[in-house]
Amino acid sequence: MSEPIVSYKDVHKSFGDVQVLKGIDLDIQPAEKVAVIGPSGSGKTTIIRMLMTLEQPTSGSIIVDGKNLWHMEKDGDLVPANEKHLRQVRGDIGMVFQHFNLFPHMTILENCMTAPIHVQKKDKESAKKDSIEMLEKVGLGDKLDDYPAMLSGGQKQRVAMARALVMHPKIMLFDEVTSALDPELVGEVLEVIRDIANEGEMAMVLVTHEMEFARDIADRILFLDNGVIAEEGPPMDVLENSTNERLQSFLHRFRT
Repeated sequence: MSEPIVSYKDVHKSFGDVQVLKGIDLDIQPAEKVAVIGPSGSGKTTIIRMLMTLEQPTSGSIIVDGKNLWHMEKDGDLVPANEKHLRQVRGDIGMVFQHFNLFPHMTILENCMTAPIHVQKKDKESAKKDSIEMLEKVGLGDKLDDYPAMLSGGQKQRVAMARALVMHPKIMLFDEVTSALDPELVGEVLEVIRDIANEGEMAMVLVTHEMEFARDIADRILFLDNGVIAEEGPPMDVLENSTNERLQSFLHRFRT
């Protein structure tokens, strides 16, 4: 086994008196595809929001490509990370959100170009070339000058994917990216994710309620329940052969 691209070590997270994560230990290998399933409130989204530095762990550590995410060394000691350190380590991570988060006043092309120019300091022509390539990859090469309001929900979500891909992350996070879409638009978004996964280059963590999709795309499925990883393993083991009663009860909802 190679060194993990991401390691969670005894990670806890509380919001006030509510303990959401209760000691998560998790290694994700380079290029591994991990699906995270579980009931609402189990901590699924919190796991990836901490990796994107949108939530800070209450305790424990997260290591990204050998670098401590939330801590840094200073005079031989580990101290809380400053914003510069967080930005540097987070540079290897891309995230696609449930609600797109596009800039409404910018064209689709401008939405994709913004981060490479301002975060990675790329020149405008290079950022434009990369952005057009990624928009073509997600099937939107003919929409470059459109604004988000002119697009369907599925198209907006594909723009969000292109915007994340253009940063060339080592790990990509997907947070319930189909749950805000009309049912007829879900397929087009899943198809793009499938294409990205099949390229095999980067690790992916997908929080999802699409069980069949998780079965098809994931190398490993994690079942989160009450803040802990209650079950994990290859898709067939988790979705078909588990004896975990909580998992069986959860999956029963998708079979009826």
